[in-house]
Amino acid sequence: MSETHAVHDAVILGGGLAGLCLALQLRGEFPDLDVVVLERQQHPLPPAAHKVGESTVDIGAHYFRETLGLRDYLHHAQIYKFGLRYFFSDGCGDIGRATELGLSEAFPAPSYQLDRGLFETFLGEEARRRGIDLRTGTVVRQLDVGQDGALHAVRYTDTEGTQHDLQARWLLDASGRAALLRRRFDLTRDDGHHVNAAWFRLDARLAIDDWCDDATWRTRCRPPERWRSTNHLCGPGYWVWLIPLASGAHSVGIVADAAMHPLDTYRDFDRALEWLARHQPQVAREVARHRDTLLDFRFLRSYSHGCKQVFSADRWALTGEAGAFLDPFYSPGSDFIALANTFICELVRADRAGQPLAPRVRHSERLYQSFYDSMLAIFRQQYPLFGNAAVMACKIVWDQAFYWGVLCQLVFQRRLVDTALFAELGPALMEVQQLNERVQALFRDWHATAPVERPAEMLDQRKLGWFRELNEGMHESLDDAGVRARLKTNLALLHEVAGAIAALAARDGAPVDGLPECSGPPPALFDLAPVEGVVSAA
Repeated sequence: MSETHAVHDAVILGGGLAGLCLALQLRGEFPDLDVVVLERQQHPLPPAAHKVGESTVDIGAHYFRETLGLRDYLHHAQIYKFGLRYFFSDGCGDIGRATELGLSEAFPAPSYQLDRGLFETFLGEEARRRGIDLRTGTVVRQLDVGQDGALHAVRYTDTEGTQHDLQARWLLDASGRAALLRRRFDLTRDDGHHVNAAWFRLDARLAIDDWCDDATWRTRCRPPERWRSTNHLCGPGYWVWLIPLASGAHSVGIVADAAMHPLDTYRDFDRALEWLARHQPQVAREVARHRDTLLDFRFLRSYSHGCKQVFSADRWALTGEAGAFLDPFYSPGSDFIALANTFICELVRADRAGQPLAPRVRHSERLYQSFYDSMLAIFRQQYPLFGNAAVMACKIVWDQAFYWGVLCQLVFQRRLVDTALFAELGPALMEVQQLNERVQALFRDWHATAPVERPAEMLDQRKLGWFRELNEGMHESLDDAGVRARLKTNLALLHEVAGAIAALAARDGAPVDGLPECSGPPPALFDLAPVEGVVSAA
């Protein structure tokens, strides 16, 4: 049979992070599945390839480590991350004088800083080792998307310009910003989150632990290796990332509210360096010292977007940036790849079993969009708060608790397609989603009334016992009754945390109508007391 008439089980458009991970997951769950991956770039990719999305958090790390079976590779070839770390340091020339929020010691479950060039080259090699047909240097020229049970057709050219035609039962778009199907069907949705970004790599290690001479400051972290964190340096309307890469390079990014910090003020390296000198002078000094090692520079305007539809009963689906893309503040990119890919695998499973797809597509779409909307509420209209240490200390703890307590549990306990669980707990989950929206609105109101002084202290998240226990319990293996009991416990805890946040905000004069009151002793939260100049766990 010629290739023109061969019918493949799945053709994946794009062999970057999302597409290669999808191919590996499909092959792992369906060893006999015939998968072709079409990737524009040639492999191997250059080290420190210029791709955004180097930091992983819990779901993405779990997905790479457990679902795809890459634990050994990640352990030996990438960097163990020292959590997410935040400095409220706008205009500050000495990082030791900024309020710091983070962990003094890492939590048990590992996450990683990913050198995307090295990682995607490895994924391509692993895909071929597992029998996946990865074709690099290809350009998709034509797509005919089948409807009502018809097959899909793909025409592409290879590096020599030769034309090839494929047919596929499943057409899976992982083409990134090219967004082949999202553009074809006009699915892009303005999500109201208007933020820009610019980022670059330096072929040097930015040793943030050496930026302060205070021995006490250095030893607050054990080991004293803040450089392994995804470091966020925050100010009103923006944050700057510092992410180390396994190649020895360091990634530096500026992410800012479009109205507060126009992109034109940092859209090339020289202007970015001037912008950093105004807002993060210590970062600017360190970058200037290594400017001769600059590897690349890129910017994106209005990078955040929603997607009207991600899954179709006509057997096509989107994953990664080809679908929806949020905000890198909490590094959720690989999380949403994990979610979309898992839903796609479940749809393929149903199709192979001869089951109707439409009900499963509706469930997957509804749940995926619900997760997206919940995370969007965390970011949209929140950038003006980013310089307020008092409000942000509570916001970051709330956001992480919401993530660990609900979404992580559903993923780690493999309940994303447990329709019985969602039928039972759906109202309670919807209630906590609405609670999150009210708490995010409270943060905006609180910012208008809260003091913005910054004590030179570290807010150690490990000192919040309930927060630590929430994290440590995420990976426990639970039966059906245990999963339901854990979710109910976590939902109740989130109501108590919301009440504790409301109590702190009310003290500063913020309106807290419609928010819960604590039924007992409130969970410990960070309470910045700027008048006394101290930081404590309230």
